[in-house]
Amino acid sequence: MLHTTFARSTGLVVGIIVIFACMCASLVYGYTNTTWMDAYQSFVATNDSNIHIIIQQVRLPRAIVAALVGICLGVSGAILQSITRNPLSSPGILGVNAGASFFVVVGVVFFSVQSLQSFMMLSFVGAFIAFAFVYLLSSFGREGLTPLKLTLAGAAISALFSSFTQGMLVLNETALDQVLFWLAGSVANRPIEMVLIVLPYVIVALILVFIRAKELNVLSIGDDVATGLGQKTGWIKFFFGLFAVVLAAASVAVAGPIGFVGIIIPHLVRSLVGIDHRWVLPYSAIGGAILLLLADIIGRYVLMPQELPVGVMTALIGVPFFIYVARRKLGV
Repeated sequence: MLHTTFARSTGLVVGIIVIFACMCASLVYGYTNTTWMDAYQSFVATNDSNIHIIIQQVRLPRAIVAALVGICLGVSGAILQSITRNPLSSPGILGVNAGASFFVVVGVVFFSVQSLQSFMMLSFVGAFIAFAFVYLLSSFGREGLTPLKLTLAGAAISALFSSFTQGMLVLNETALDQVLFWLAGSVANRPIEMVLIVLPYVIVALILVFIRAKELNVLSIGDDVATGLGQKTGWIKFFFGLFAVVLAAASVAVAGPIGFVGIIIPHLVRSLVGIDHRWVLPYSAIGGAILLLLADIIGRYVLMPQELPVGVMTALIGVPFFIYVARRKLGV
């Protein structure tokens, strides 16, 4: 574990360098054979060759999208696990991804939505509604909100929205062709314009949660103790929950529902830097970006010449990790 401020700061710098290295690798490796020199030449002496076009117009946007989505999912997962005090919380487990996907599909099927701006707004609305339903359902009963009830409510809402989504797609084959690859969770063939649309929301959300990250530490001591110390825990949860959903919705709008990143990364980060969220959040951003970039690169080779969507790769990695965390939590 990194104990000192110097060690943690050095770790952040190293993490940023690793992200840059992974993005460079994303430019080089894939079905089309390219070299590191090809990637370098495409920026310093660009021409109209197929290799340079692939690197700049296909692989560069893909690397940027993977890094951005990984950052959003890593930070969102860390926040949700903190405010719910549930180690299994993540945008996918709490129904946020399913809700965002459902509303996007509704827009495509019933309103023939095609614009990137509309995709983003529908994703935001669906994510907020799904999270609100999960939070309300898990708050009923004498014990109030508990980690187990939150997980069960999230699973129920996810199943509900997923069933509705599949039902609409079965009845509309045209919409199925349009959104099937997106629903699998992929960073391939995403126009850079989608990143530019969600980027302002992502930047504002990240800045605000990083600035106020220390307030999340209060929640770790328990709501009763925190309230006794004069902290408004309800407002703290609302503030961070709001921006966690914004980050998750932005990732769904760009790349579709990608699961398990928000579970894996915060656990690994806390084992490295402890529970201080002033470090957990930035490390989760870096870890999420690295994981998604690596998963995307590996997915290009698993079934070559076909590519495996990055959402499938993260599921292959995340399911065993989810089972391990659940068994440890339950003492099984």
